[in-house]
Amino acid sequence: MKPNQNDILKRLLDIVTSVAGLIFLSPVYLVLGLVIYFKLGLPIIFKQKRPGLHGEPFIMYKFRSMTNERDDQGNLLDNEERLTPFGKKLRSTSLDELPELVNVLKGDMSLVGPRPLKMEYLPRYSEEQARRHEVRPGVTGWAQVNGRNAVSWEKRFEMDVWYVDHHSLWLDIKIIAKTLNIVLTKQGVSPGGDKVITVPFQGSDNNEQ
Repeated sequence: MKPNQNDILKRLLDIVTSVAGLIFLSPVYLVLGLVIYFKLGLPIIFKQKRPGLHGEPFIMYKFRSMTNERDDQGNLLDNEERLTPFGKKLRSTSLDELPELVNVLKGDMSLVGPRPLKMEYLPRYSEEQARRHEVRPGVTGWAQVNGRNAVSWEKRFEMDVWYVDHHSLWLDIKIIAKTLNIVLTKQGVSPGGDKVITVPFQGSDNNEQ
């Protein structure tokens, strides 16, 4: 499908903003990289395969926020056991998301769109929920400025699909502005307010498993 004017302007906003962000935030990247190295060791960047546009996989980048601690059998400990106070702080301030600007510049992601979730969630979506992949995933999105992790998975997916049907350049600008406010106030970081580990999506009751 040929991109329309809104899609072209959206991609232009992505490129200009991600380039500017990578340049002006370079001192922050450097400081965070050094702190992560001394507190958690290598690697500094966490990489994980996530579904992008039309569910096609890409490698998403984030600052690492967990240790590599393992049990006696060599298996990684549960996420909550590996998440240090520093890692919790990194997540609650959303600073761990900064490397995603590289994904935006590459075209894997957009500044605004449904958040890219885990690959194993793909078969758990209903047909309607799967429509969230009709646009590029985003660093932030409509669901993130309307409850973030404090609302149910089903409600978040409803908002993701609403964004797919109503997205525009001006809506993106509104979402970015609201995101900056939410990050500063730490609204909706998690369902309980203190934890920063999200409960996995197991599928909606009306989904065929």
